Amino acid sequence: MSASSRVGSGPGIPAWGWATLLALPLVGLGLLLARPELDMEWEHHPSHFWLVLITAAVNVTLAYVTNIAAGRFRDARLVLVSLGFLASAGFLGLHALATPGVLVPDANAGFVIATPIGLLLASVFAALSVSPVGGPHAGIVLRRRSILLGGLLAFMAVWAFLSLARLPPLDGPPPPKEGIGPLTALTVVAVGLYAFAAWRYVQLFRSRGAVVALIVAVAFVLLAEAIVAIAVSRNWHFSWWEWHVLMLMAFASIALAARNEYRRSGSLSAAFGGLYLEATLAQVDRWHAGAIAAVMTSEQRGDSADRIAATLRREGATSDEVALLVEAARELRRLDASFRPYLPAVVAQRIRLGEETPGVRLGGDERDISVLFADLAGFTTFSETRAPTEVITMLNDYWAAVVPVIDTAGGTIEQFAGDGVMAIFNAGGDQPDHARRAARAGLAIVAAGGPLSRAHPSWPVFRVGVNSGRAVLGNVGVAGRHSFAAIGDTTNVAARLMAAGAPGQVVVARSTWEALGDRRDGTALGPTAVKGKRIPVDAWILRGVG
Repeated sequence: MSASSRVGSGPGIPAWGWATLLALPLVGLGLLLARPELDMEWEHHPSHFWLVLITAAVNVTLAYVTNIAAGRFRDARLVLVSLGFLASAGFLGLHALATPGVLVPDANAGFVIATPIGLLLASVFAALSVSPVGGPHAGIVLRRRSILLGGLLAFMAVWAFLSLARLPPLDGPPPPKEGIGPLTALTVVAVGLYAFAAWRYVQLFRSRGAVVALIVAVAFVLLAEAIVAIAVSRNWHFSWWEWHVLMLMAFASIALAARNEYRRSGSLSAAFGGLYLEATLAQVDRWHAGAIAAVMTSEQRGDSADRIAATLRREGATSDEVALLVEAARELRRLDASFRPYLPAVVAQRIRLGEETPGVRLGGDERDISVLFADLAGFTTFSETRAPTEVITMLNDYWAAVVPVIDTAGGTIEQFAGDGVMAIFNAGGDQPDHARRAARAGLAIVAAGGPLSRAHPSWPVFRVGVNSGRAVLGNVGVAGRHSFAAIGDTTNVAARLMAAGAPGQVVVARSTWEALGDRRDGTALGPTAVKGKRIPVDAWILRGVG
């Protein structure tokens, strides 16, 4: 089931369930405002200080890790998200200083209104992260990343200085409400920006199914509710404490979601992968593929695991990522070793390279090839009088001698069929001398089987047929099951010529004989009747190729 077909929400909770949960804080706030007697005052400075400090610490951590993830792959969206976290964290930390009797003797306006300022800036960054500058025009953000970060830090430093020095416009006593004057009007703007960002992240979740994207959307809704609470609450009353709790819930939920993703994947990049731009995801995939390939190559060269890990760490990988990459590389190498013997070499190579060729899709391409068939004359009679274990031992001994011959000649083994083997030359379209290669391979197969047949006089002997011509190379079958094959009359004639030969003979068709040129030795068989052909086939018994 695709992410978009799920119930428009997160795992296990339908859309109406999320809407109900997210509406509860506003319902509670409305109840406190409608019934002022319930909105009791509770002024407890240490609790306020530690609640704000813990929330700011969680937010600073989020800003730090998202900044690392953003910097590693230069993702504009994460850059803006990390700046949003930093803005809200920094100004929330300044608000902590407004706690009288903890770090400063008494609060002032600058410290008290720092939180709505931070939330307003964070809403701007949140909206920008899902705007064109966080996507198609990401270069604008990436080119000015240092300026944006430096400007934000400088703004917070100036705000702190003016507040501590009690200089205009941040001097004076704290207001009875933290959302006063123009800030109350800007609350509407911030809520709209958070709502826009939340909606876009919900869409991102629906398209990718990434839980982190959904949690970020939920967090933005909570922050929008927090800034509403700031605008209407009275200091040190329950409605005022509510927005502190909402901010903690927002940032803690993102931190927990990212932590779960990190524990599941072992990768900091994957922890926030659901937020990445499409171009960044492609870059991440390329990096991981390159890293796994590098690990496989390094281990094949005998490099130590520590050296491989050090190289990956220099590229920004965490220890968990290094462990996963090494494990993935070893598993791929194991799978490659397990399955490669069952695939034609040209197919295995093209699948490994990921090329769109006849080797990895149904259908095929027509080209000139040479086809070699070899089987053991007298195999049926031999197998009738022998135990199956003895028959398979004999076959494997022969194939151990014959397969290296075909590989050395550059042939692609298309199939083994009992006592027979079919090999294709020029399967990759890179062997203009395919006829000569096939002919030499046929003679070498007979020669390679000679010592075994002399050592075991009762064993059958190879005979070979070779033909050259046009054929279609590609995959036949269905989408779930492919078989690489050479289809056409060229293949059929090669099989029939093999049957026309005597044990120990290599029989070639006219097309192959003529392609060998003058440096050839053999005896003409003349027009040879072969099964399935109305017209006899001109054939030669080949004895040598120069």
